[in-house]
Amino acid sequence: MRITESFKRELEKVPPEAARQIRLRMREFERVRNSPSDRWFSELCFCILTANSKAETAISIQNSLGTRGFTDSAQEEIARAIKSHKHRFHNVKAGYIIEARKHRDIKSRIMQIIASERDEMEGAKKARDWLVENVKGLGMKEASHFLRNVGFPYLAVLDRHILRFIKQQGMVKEVPKTISRKEYLKLESILESACNQTGMNQGELDFYMWFLMTGRVLK
Repeated sequence: MRITESFKRELEKVPPEAARQIRLRMREFERVRNSPSDRWFSELCFCILTANSKAETAISIQNSLGTRGFTDSAQEEIARAIKSHKHRFHNVKAGYIIEARKHRDIKSRIMQIIASERDEMEGAKKARDWLVENVKGLGMKEASHFLRNVGFPYLAVLDRHILRFIKQQGMVKEVPKTISRKEYLKLESILESACNQTGMNQGELDFYMWFLMTGRVLK
């Protein structure tokens, strides 16, 4: 699929300062790749919290609890912290985080899966499937988000802002209310084509589109 001139012009609207922030964020994710497993686990919990919530809320909870809060705090304490930030489903999310602790060595597992493929992008896709199947609370979007945040920027993070953007640009006619794995991969392939034509990876392109829809660079 060829991207339109309108799409290119929209990307060019991202101001230099925002583009600089995006580059810094991508370099930060590269550093996370080499960080200890508990840092990865913190990002895993962050992505569990992003489901059905705003990114800002999940960031606030992550900052409040800290890595040790995710790894060591009691479920009730985690639930209170989540509730204090007006996050929905605080008890459910706290339960997911407690259950996710069986994957506290998440870095080792993900690196092993990715290394099993010759191509790192294919390895990341395989790792995403494992995450969706094995970590309660993660769907395709959240698993892709996690992998980007730990230094593997090859997968699309299809949140509502990105879906609205590609619809506005005529890249899709309609956005389905619920997105199956098959539909997710189809939408991701459209953005992969855009990546090939712009010279960006999925992580960079996502940040550009997200900024154009929200005016912010988060994570």
